[in-house]
Amino acid sequence: MTPVRRKFLKNVIGVCSTPFLSSLSQAQSLSQPTIGLNISDRTFTPSPGRWRTFEVTTRVEIDIPSSPTRVWLPVPCVESPWQTSLENQFQSNGSTVLTTDGNQGVKMLLTEFPAGQAYPFVEITSTVKTQSRMDLVEQGKKPIVQESTDTLKYFTRSTKLLPTDGIVRSTALKITQNLRYDEEKVRAIYEWIVANAWREPKVRGCGEGDIKLMLETGNLGGKCADINALFVGLCRSINIPARDLYGIRLVPSAYGYKELSGNPDSLKGAQHCRAEVYLANKGWVAMDPADVAKVMRQETPEWIKAPLNPIVKPVYQTLFGGWEGNWLAWNSGHDIKLPTSRGSTIGFLMYPIAENNEGRFDSYSPDTFKYQIKAKELL
Repeated sequence: MTPVRRKFLKNVIGVCSTPFLSSLSQAQSLSQPTIGLNISDRTFTPSPGRWRTFEVTTRVEIDIPSSPTRVWLPVPCVESPWQTSLENQFQSNGSTVLTTDGNQGVKMLLTEFPAGQAYPFVEITSTVKTQSRMDLVEQGKKPIVQESTDTLKYFTRSTKLLPTDGIVRSTALKITQNLRYDEEKVRAIYEWIVANAWREPKVRGCGEGDIKLMLETGNLGGKCADINALFVGLCRSINIPARDLYGIRLVPSAYGYKELSGNPDSLKGAQHCRAEVYLANKGWVAMDPADVAKVMRQETPEWIKAPLNPIVKPVYQTLFGGWEGNWLAWNSGHDIKLPTSRGSTIGFLMYPIAENNEGRFDSYSPDTFKYQIKAKELL
């Protein structure tokens, strides 16, 4: 599916010739709060240490199928210092099995229905534990995930939607010119994306993450799977291991940010992709420039253009190295071949997917492709 993108109005692809924060400090808008909002006490300070347990239930109901129909539901398979994937329970009147993509270990529930199956449905409830992250602040306190050379090389690889040569690499080299250490290069890429990319509400779903097209057209408007994929691709292109994490927001933010929240009674549209980079002696570090862009564009009625605006600043600072634990990750897979599928490879598995002999269903339309996702926190 092709996202509907905002018309390109100006060339935003140019690399800042001076450090981003230095140029921001000269902008008059930084000292002008959004009109009519009480923002003096806005904070965003998630802290690790408190584990939360959630049950996440996805239910799909199919109209009586005219041909054999297959459904794939993402299942959490991330094991890390900030998430533990526990048990899965499922029921269906179809043929159902827990499986993987066979290559990257992306876990999913596969259900198949014969033509004419009455009231076909499948439901899965997954239990996960999550906690917030402040990876750079908590150095010395959090366990470091030491990765093998092969694993780190794997997360610098090129994929169909994440090429690491051509315009992707040349852009990353311009952004990081004269910088020596990986952490300062990552910081420069993060700041460049916040300065040059923007949240485009008209993009369907979470976007597609075609970063080469974004850079070639100069249209850096998109959603999380676009903006965070751009971050990951730029890092990989200069040999810094990075990966996308595809997941879903579960409950409201504890800090009052409506755009960083999920409604546990109805999580349709709550899917969200985040990112990580690997830094020596620090392990995998949380990153989310896409959520900075989302707060800038949609947290208030007016589009905030400055990341140091008092509403955005707490998020802008924290999402370089941290995030709130009201979200779970399904997986970190790219270019996934769904088992038994007759269709093409998918860029990522973050939504329910279904297909029959006529083709794929529209995963971005949960009211026509009938699925519901709900969450419940276990106290």
